[in-house]
Amino acid sequence: MTAYVFPGQGSQFIGMGKDLYDAYSNARIWFEHANDILGFNLTDIMFKGTDEDLKRTNVTQPAIFLHSVVKAKVMGDAFKPAMVAGHSLGEFSALVAAGAMEFSDGLKLVAARANAMQKACELQPSTMAAIIGMEDDKVEAICKEIPGVVVPANYNCPGQLVISGSVEAVNAACEALKAAGARRALVLQVGGAFHSPLMEPARVELQTAIAFTPIVDPRCPIYQNVDARAHKDPARIKANLIAQLTAPVRWTQIMQNMLADGAKKVVEVGPGNVLQGLFKKVDKEVETVAA
Repeated sequence: MTAYVFPGQGSQFIGMGKDLYDAYSNARIWFEHANDILGFNLTDIMFKGTDEDLKRTNVTQPAIFLHSVVKAKVMGDAFKPAMVAGHSLGEFSALVAAGAMEFSDGLKLVAARANAMQKACELQPSTMAAIIGMEDDKVEAICKEIPGVVVPANYNCPGQLVISGSVEAVNAACEALKAAGARRALVLQVGGAFHSPLMEPARVELQTAIAFTPIVDPRCPIYQNVDARAHKDPARIKANLIAQLTAPVRWTQIMQNMLADGAKKVVEVGPGNVLQGLFKKVDKEVETVAA
């Protein structure tokens, strides 16, 4: 069984998608269609922009979505997933690739999500930090002891958990976690506290847009971030997409569940190879490839 997985924010790079644009006429159509939908030339930024331009949340998220979905589309009949999943933003790419959502609807949602998250970030100084070399339950317990908002946000793999919250609380948690034995506590260069209660304004803003977006049964189960379980029911998929903004990404559990359910090969569809590396940390024997 083959699992197809789709990366999230942080996997972007200048030049992403240019090879697809040059090699496939249908890819060019999708790229130009995306520019029209968004009302700005996203492909110019992807192909030849600056790192600073590409790092902006309202650019990064549509760019990674577009690159990932077009990669899946140019695979044609070779794209035969037994299961799919996407890390945070990647969940939208996975849903479109698996036929649960139309390309244009997915892109509009991703653009709305990025703008809503950007606005939420600007309401309060907030950040995220990667905690390396400590068990999840210890990180959870220490976060609970810190005054203010700081919560686990991304369960990336065993021994790597990203926390999220206000700047003061994240910095305090980092000091407490290092004192308690964490190998590293590294504050990340991100726009704000993704997957934390500080994203509540974004969740409220996106709730209506998701509710009114048509979603149908995907061609295979999608393992969703909120509960790491396989879903095909459109109503449940929508509810989980809405909850995803303020809930942690349970990627460790998604990988474990996909492998337990029979995944023997993992194909990463989109920019970068982060997800392949995370799967290898869970199971060294699993075959991982880039699409």
